[in-house]
Amino acid sequence: MNLERYITSIRALLLIMVLFSFAGNTIAQTSNDTLNEVKVHGKHKTSNDTKINEFSPGQKVISIDSATLQQYQLQNIANLLSQQEPVFVKSYGMNGLATLNFRGSSAAQSQVMWNGIPIQNAALGIADVSSLPVMLMNKVNIVYGGSSALLGSGNVGGALLLEDDTPVFRNAGNDNTHLSLSIGGGSFSQYMGGFKASTCDSRWYFSASGFGQFGADNFNYTTLQGTHMLMPHDTIHGASGILRAAYKIADKNTISLSAWYQQNDRDIPPALFETYSDKIETDRSLRLVLDWNKQTTSSTWYARSSFIRDEVTYSYEAVQLHTDDIVYQYYQEAGWKKQFDQYGQLLLFIPVQIAWLPLPDSNKAMQQDKIALAGAYDYKQFNNRLDVAANARVEQIIGQGDSVQRRNVFLPGVDASFIIFNWLTVRANAQRSYRAPTLNELYFNPGGNASLRPEQGWSEDAGYTVKAKIGNFALYHDLSVFSRDIHDWILWLGGAIWTPHNIAEVHSRGVETANDLTYSIGKWKLHFGVNTAYVLATTVSSYIYNDGSVGKQIPYTPRYNGQMNISFNYRRFSFNYNHTYTGYRFTTTDESSYLQPYQTGNVQLMYTLSVHRRKWQFTAQCNNIWNEQYQVVASRPMPGTNWLAAFNADLF
Repeated sequence: MNLERYITSIRALLLIMVLFSFAGNTIAQTSNDTLNEVKVHGKHKTSNDTKINEFSPGQKVISIDSATLQQYQLQNIANLLSQQEPVFVKSYGMNGLATLNFRGSSAAQSQVMWNGIPIQNAALGIADVSSLPVMLMNKVNIVYGGSSALLGSGNVGGALLLEDDTPVFRNAGNDNTHLSLSIGGGSFSQYMGGFKASTCDSRWYFSASGFGQFGADNFNYTTLQGTHMLMPHDTIHGASGILRAAYKIADKNTISLSAWYQQNDRDIPPALFETYSDKIETDRSLRLVLDWNKQTTSSTWYARSSFIRDEVTYSYEAVQLHTDDIVYQYYQEAGWKKQFDQYGQLLLFIPVQIAWLPLPDSNKAMQQDKIALAGAYDYKQFNNRLDVAANARVEQIIGQGDSVQRRNVFLPGVDASFIIFNWLTVRANAQRSYRAPTLNELYFNPGGNASLRPEQGWSEDAGYTVKAKIGNFALYHDLSVFSRDIHDWILWLGGAIWTPHNIAEVHSRGVETANDLTYSIGKWKLHFGVNTAYVLATTVSSYIYNDGSVGKQIPYTPRYNGQMNISFNYRRFSFNYNHTYTGYRFTTTDESSYLQPYQTGNVQLMYTLSVHRRKWQFTAQCNNIWNEQYQVVASRPMPGTNWLAAFNADLF
């Protein structure tokens, strides 16, 4: 059945390519479009990652612009995505865990990468995006849909790519030292601040950035009995910093070392069904990355190695529970890219990922190793209008618990894009998806299930993009349709002790749109944008007899999700109103319990001025201005109206 799906996908893409070929010949002869086109020949580079820029022409990739990152600079990635992108962020409260749901995927099926390195907790298989400061990131890109061949076997639903800027060495045209400071404060005794600094000469580059925050999060909420109370036991404070050094060995030959340490200490407030909580969680992460890159006339060589240590300390004095879980991850990747001519290029790389979890009070450690050989070939034709890429990965996964288990998997994929007109681009993508159970899913005590099977299946998506300029108007419209079948989907079920189980098959499908209209006249710019997502993710079949989940929506996957932005800019001042909508979320597999839809309104202001030729910015944001009372996760109330103000200054 899997082979039949693969052959069907290949045939569909080949048919699209043939049609594109005929269209390309016709367009080359009769290009007389009535619209004033925006030139979009070639793929716009949004990421530092070659795999995304040059070998994923049919993949939907969204880049958060620098102005938006500046507005959210003192907030976290969870707030940024929940307000600006149709990605469902599953938040357990203002200072609680927040995970990603791409197109109806689970949190463990969503990958988070930093400078090409996977940074999700190797034992849990997830990343808490509420702990990732926007300020430390120079680029934020979102990859929709699976790309297991290029990004790794755990990439099923999508990926969040966080990146630093490429090191810049001094020359006659750039300053060699920069320093900027940011401070802010707001509701619930929130205080935060950070800095960015860099210096360089003709050979060396150094940069440092840091971020710190404190908040009491003592907002009002309504209990199950209807009583209005102040949220207790909800203090959070944390700090994070990145140091980076790069050395230019020769022209187009550099080596760099990056170190990222962060720590978050947070009280976990009581849920609505609890009368008291003294739970405390401390998260500590150390991430080290060594990167080498060398370019020649027609080739690029690169290698990167990373070491990650994640520690989660949890304390619950009421029941005398204390845990200290530490997991380690080593990742290494070496690759080679060859440009054969103006039409074709080849990428080969070898990724190795080793994760191990020492067991408390024992000399044993649970381990999972992934060793792969991967490659991609990209072909362009018709003056770069047609861009086709085929990719594949052969991976061996070795699990070492009470016994050694080996799995070999082949992950092929193919995608393509074609510029029909200068203002219209179409794309298509088909990938095989695969995810091995995580260390916690297999060995967690109590609750692990060593007999879990890996999740596997196929994902396909297609869409088109319109970019056009008509007079003073600029139009952007993007539509994507997607379908994904995953067999042996892993879901945690239980009461006092939760245990992961395989459910037979889950089918996710839906439609996403992004729409922007901008009007510019003089120093005025008006903008209207709407993002929408419709996701139907249902259980097709189950191993459990008479299972009530068959045909029902996967828990915590809203069918409808969307954002609207209305903004205007005049000279140095900008205003934006953001409105979000999140639909029903079922909290049980049989849809017997659910959370009501919610809407939030958010206002952002920014004023920029120049002081001694240096940029100063004042920003303010009011979230949930309509004071909506809502829950993203059951029994975890979210705050009402709250505000945040910040100041950023480039000192030199």
